[in-house]
Amino acid sequence: MPGRNAVLLNSCTHLYYFRKLIFTRLKYAIRGPIQDSMQPSPAFRQFVPVMCLFLAGTFAVASAATPATSTTHHKKSGISAYGDPTKNDDATYDDPLIRQVAVDALGHANGSVLAMDPSTGRILTIVNQKMAFSSGFEPCSTIKPVIALAGLQEGVITRDTMLQVGHRRYMDLTEAMAHSNNVYFEQVGTRLGFPRVHQYARLVGLGERAGYDIPEEQPGLVPSAPPAYGGVARMSSFGEGIRLTPLQLASLVATLANGGTQYYLQYPRTAEARQNFQPRVRQQLDIAPLLPDLREGMLAAVMYGTAKQSYDPDGEQALGKTGTCNDESLGGRLGWFVSYADQAHPKIVLVVLIRGGGRAVSGPHASEIAGRIYHGLRERNYFAESSRRAQYTTAAGASH
Repeated sequence: MPGRNAVLLNSCTHLYYFRKLIFTRLKYAIRGPIQDSMQPSPAFRQFVPVMCLFLAGTFAVASAATPATSTTHHKKSGISAYGDPTKNDDATYDDPLIRQVAVDALGHANGSVLAMDPSTGRILTIVNQKMAFSSGFEPCSTIKPVIALAGLQEGVITRDTMLQVGHRRYMDLTEAMAHSNNVYFEQVGTRLGFPRVHQYARLVGLGERAGYDIPEEQPGLVPSAPPAYGGVARMSSFGEGIRLTPLQLASLVATLANGGTQYYLQYPRTAEARQNFQPRVRQQLDIAPLLPDLREGMLAAVMYGTAKQSYDPDGEQALGKTGTCNDESLGGRLGWFVSYADQAHPKIVLVVLIRGGGRAVSGPHASEIAGRIYHGLRERNYFAESSRRAQYTTAAGASH
């Protein structure tokens, strides 16, 4: 039996050809007397509006009955967009406030949330640890800050470089980041060439474990040759051929947030590890002069771009980057949002990843989840408490 999509298609097809017939008849009627066989009869004139209303109603009912998420695509991917993201998690030593807010915001989505402190590298919570500790996923457009960093450092672009992205349409870096324009970053990646794209991906730690003493973590992958599909251009816009974990993206964004210090991510899961926690610096990147240009694009994404659903007008100002794509190797769709809150004194990094077979799985939707987390933390005075803790630590250090 034909499904609802088939009904909709048939209704559309019939309506199209019937309207075409009507317009043809009217055209002849307006032009005046023609052959008897082409003249609309009185019965036909009465029949037309009734049939139009019937077909229009059929079309509307079929449209309303068809869900926004394609059932066919969902079944074909075999991946549900829903589940229990907390299943089998051991959250004994997670920050209980942050975890609860993150769990509430994620709901029953098939996804993961990682929160960390960008000033120390300490992981505060991981919701859906199985997903976070997997072998990695395509980063989609979250690769674009790396390409922008490489382009700025190598002089391929400046913040004001205008690249043509369409017919009589040009963009600079800020707008391309805000709207996640693929054509812009394909051009930047092509100008850089694969060796330099690969060099900068490895420079910021992609394809390597980001954590210290986290045995479950996997390294992801940065390919040693351009991907067969789309080459370096698609690698620079969609992350084709790259596999990243939420830990690696958290490390990347924390480095952009704090001015270039890349900490090892640590996930203290014993009372002793929590008590004796000390930050561990992995490397210091000389990228501070380039960061204002990157941050402007990430801020624009939240203010009016693809991540605008994360914006909390009464909260800490967040900066971030979305990513949406089909995961070609694992199937289904991916929605990423990587971000940090408070430009002047970054307090928290959030990585949200959602996965499933429907069109609702997207970077903008992941940013909406992050927005709920930021909002929930603000309502519980998390940011105010963080500021007081930072002031106390600074004062204590100065007194010694």
